[in-house]
Amino acid sequence: MARTSRRHFLKQTGAAVGASALPRFVPAPALGAAGGVAPSERIVMGGIGLGGQGQRNMRNFITHSDVQWVAVCDVDTDRRNQAKAIADGTYGNTDCAAYVDFRELLARRDIDAVLIATSDRWHAPLSVMAAKAGKDIYCEKPMSLTVAEGRAVADTVRRYGTVYQCGTQRRSMRTFSFAVQLARSGKLGKLTTLRSYVRAGSACPVLSPQPVPASLNYDLWLGPAPYRPYHKSFVYEHLYNNNFAYSGGMITDWGTHCNDLAQWANDSERAGPLEFEGTAKFPRDGFGDVPTALHVEATYANGVKLVMHDRKERPLWPTDNSELAVMFQGTEGWVYADDGGNVLAQPESLLEQQRFQRQTWMDAANWTAHHRNFLDCIKTRRDPIAPAEIAHRSVTTCHVASICLRLGRKLRWDPTTETFPDDAEANRLLARAMRSPWHI
Repeated sequence: MARTSRRHFLKQTGAAVGASALPRFVPAPALGAAGGVAPSERIVMGGIGLGGQGQRNMRNFITHSDVQWVAVCDVDTDRRNQAKAIADGTYGNTDCAAYVDFRELLARRDIDAVLIATSDRWHAPLSVMAAKAGKDIYCEKPMSLTVAEGRAVADTVRRYGTVYQCGTQRRSMRTFSFAVQLARSGKLGKLTTLRSYVRAGSACPVLSPQPVPASLNYDLWLGPAPYRPYHKSFVYEHLYNNNFAYSGGMITDWGTHCNDLAQWANDSERAGPLEFEGTAKFPRDGFGDVPTALHVEATYANGVKLVMHDRKERPLWPTDNSELAVMFQGTEGWVYADDGGNVLAQPESLLEQQRFQRQTWMDAANWTAHHRNFLDCIKTRRDPIAPAEIAHRSVTTCHVASICLRLGRKLRWDPTTETFPDDAEANRLLARAMRSPWHI
């Protein structure tokens, strides 16, 4: 369903206002002159979940002259105040509103788009609520905690005409894009293997209950996930990432990026593999319950294999560094790219068309490209480079791999129905109950 944008509405109504209604003096930047952006062309934004990654996103968004940041929301007082200070310091005022409860931010009719950079369990519910509230969405990865959540997000944003960009910013990094385009060009010959370095989780000790600090709304932090007593490491040192009830572990953390690039390289962004099999080791005790070692092989209809690795070992990989990485192999050669900005290939002549300088994933240029693409698509209403349907299909490869490892057996997957044919046990793991009162 098409949606009239706020900017288009302001343009149309502004044209109907007579000259006599204008103030005697309007600053040139307010009208878009002298490098300024007219109010009707500004994208008004707010952010939900503004810790380290959220603040990095926010700082980059604010550098765009057509963005006006008006609201921040975080359940932690310090993070909320830090985020407000970023906006206020940028604009030289104290106008940025600060909220504990995201529902207050979403209720604001002046906000065009929201950044969602909470922990994993909140990504899908917040995306659905934001779309229903009429906001365009930039959401950090992974976009969902389950296959069912991802499908709900993709269907909802399509129904409401929402522009949705997943924070899989490696799509906008020239190193990874170069590798993907080499694979798609046919210069590697027929693709045979897509290697994805997803890493593995860590074993964690038992976490004894601690008092909840007054600066944290712990109930909102937990949100739809099961209740468990507070522990500082669980919340602030990301140990939640090693427990299946709160995250998918590294399979959905790094795997979201790597498998997304593999899907793109294989021209299967809106589909997925048909078979999954693998092995894993799980912790025997403690808080963590995601794999601490894993190996998964998934096979597409065209015979190409997607192989998920927990480490990079020679001679399978050209380097054993610890950078997030992908490697695409064909009958005539291979190409490798990683977060350190390294691009390697055989034959080396494949690199002759490389026309960019080495950049790591933390370089601002990479973030700027992904954010700029989102902002431009808000104005054009076109799909950005990482839209909801593609992000859902990519993270589904991670969710299905995780289910395969938890069940300890080979699984058949139907990308069309998004079910495991004739496998009731596996199908029960496609969705999870949410803690009341939260739902999608």
